Order: sequence, then structure tokens, then C-alpha cells
Amino acid sequence: MKYLYCFRNVLLLVMVLAFQVNLYAQAPKKHYPIIDVHVHAFKASPNTADLCPWFLKNMPGADPHNHGDNPSIFNLDCPDPLKAAKTDKEMQDALLATAERLNVTMIVSGDAGVIHNWHKAAPNRIIPSLGISSNKDMTVKAFEDSLTAGFYKVMGEVAPQYQGVSPSDVSLDEYFAVAERFGVPVGIHMGTGGNGNINISNPKYRASLGRPFLLEDMLAKHPKLKIWVMHAGYPMADEMIALMGANAYVYVDLAGFIWSYPLEEIHAYLKRLVQAGFGKRILYGTDLMIWPKLLETSIQVIESANYLSEDQKRDIFFNNAVRFFNLDASKFK
Repeated sequence: MKYLYCFRNVLLLVMVLAFQVNLYAQAPKKHYPIIDVHVHAFKASPNTADLCPWFLKNMPGADPHNHGDNPSIFNLDCPDPLKAAKTDKEMQDALLATAERLNVTMIVSGDAGVIHNWHKAAPNRIIPSLGISSNKDMTVKAFEDSLTAGFYKVMGEVAPQYQGVSPSDVSLDEYFAVAERFGVPVGIHMGTGGNGNINISNPKYRASLGRPFLLEDMLAKHPKLKIWVMHAGYPMADEMIALMGANAYVYVDLAGFIWSYPLEEIHAYLKRLVQAGFGKRILYGTDLMIWPKLLETSIQVIESANYLSEDQKRDIFFNNAVRFFNLDASKFK
């Protein structure tokens, strides 16, 4: 009888442990926190096209005398195109649900109304950013008042390149001075944009104004300004590396080219920056616009990079942004 009693207890213990293991196996996986430093809040449009990631693997030329031959930067030549959100509500619901599931916090610039709506719905997922690309966008006083009010924590996207203007142009100097005084980090567009037809869609744009060295005069004027170069200055790796080597407060993000260029090109550029010793100054970013699933697509690019250690991936996804933006890491666990 004694042995039967012990056997029953052991059997009961095994059953309890098996039940607990089964519950654990069914529990949703907890994702490590990720900070996406480059997200756009746009008004949705029912006419927006779906998107194939890495669509720039083939960029056909065109005949300037044949107006029906203008190349499109998008294509749907892939098995599973990313669906574009057709309404503001669809975009907000899909994006915030994905961010919650993947444990992503986003630094967001763009339409003020959309940013406020997203922030109201998920304040722990949205860090508002104020974009200024020209002194025509907002007066210096209005810019300073907006930062003082406390809603906006970041300055960006700053994109004078699309206006044919250098980031060191004097017209932007006072804005950078305000950001420097407030200790507000600044994200500046450098590199390519609208590949294949930028001369058609943005005739003032100049590829030469994406040179990272054009930031040097501005940085010399504002030695305590922290900036991150959006798109990592692609494809000008040598200038980007030289600029980062000379300026300790310069970081880069991987946005845009992480889902538009061929995967081999993306990895070659990222690996070049890491090999040069700047793994602690690379920020994860998507340049997400109106395709909510770009979060998963872009995350997988970093996850699949076999030349990165797990520590380096965590730096890119999270640790570097915490350091750069002076965030409290404990609030993201």
C-alpha cells in the first residue's frame, strides 16, 4: 500500500509537470524590445500600390521622349507583395497591432494629426518626431515652441536634399542650434531617394547632396549636436565611415535601403559598416510608410545576417538607440 501511495504521488507530479510544460509551449513568445527609429505617419490613400520588397534588384532605363515609358520604382513581381493600407484606420490598427506583437517602439514623423492619433492609441509605442526640411516649413520660434511643449522628442526627418539644398545650408542653421541647445537628436536624410525616377518626381533633388561630407560644416558649428544619418548615407560608405570616425556623436540608420535594394547589396553595405568598427552606432529603422508588414520584412533582414553576432543584433535593434536617444531601457522590457 505504501508503494502504491508513492507511485500515485509520483504519477500526479509527472502529470502536473507535463501540464505546465504544455502551457509554456502554447504561451506566445515574448519578443525582445526593438526600436524603429524611422517611421512615417502618412494619410492613407485607396490608390496606393502594394509593394514587393527588394524591388530595386532590376531598375530598367526609359526613353525620355516616350511619356508612357517612365519607369516605376515599384513592381508586383513577387509571390507575396506587401499590402498597402487603404484607410487611416486600417493603417493605424495594423501597424499598432504588429508593433505590440513584435514589441516595437517607433520614432514617428510626418502628418501631425496621424502622429497624435497613433500616440493617443498607443503612447508606449510612439515617440513623436518633428520634421523640418526648409525654413518655409515652420519658423524657428514655432519650432522651438513645439519642442518646449514636450510632445515632440526628436527632430527629423530633415530632408533638404529633395529641395536641392545642403544640410549645412545657413537657412537651417538656427533650427539645428535650437536642437543642440535642447539636447534633441536630429535625423537627416542622406543618400538616395525615389530610385529610378527621382529626376521626374523631384526635379530639385541632387544625388550629390547626399554626400555625408556635406554634414561637416554643420557639425563644426554645432559640436554638441547629436545626429543620425538616415539610410546610412547609402551608397557612400567611405564618406560615411570617415564622417563617423571624425564625429563621435554621429550614428546611422538602415532605413529605406533595407527593404528596397537587393539583399546582397544590403548585407554588403551593413557588413562594411560593422567591419569598420561602427556596430555600436548603427540604428534599426524601416522608413515605413503605408505597408504595415514592412516591420516584419525588415526585422528578418537583420535576424538573418549570419555575419552579426547575437550581441551585435541586439545593439542594432535596441541598445544603440537607447544610448543615442537617452532612453530608459527598463521601460521597454
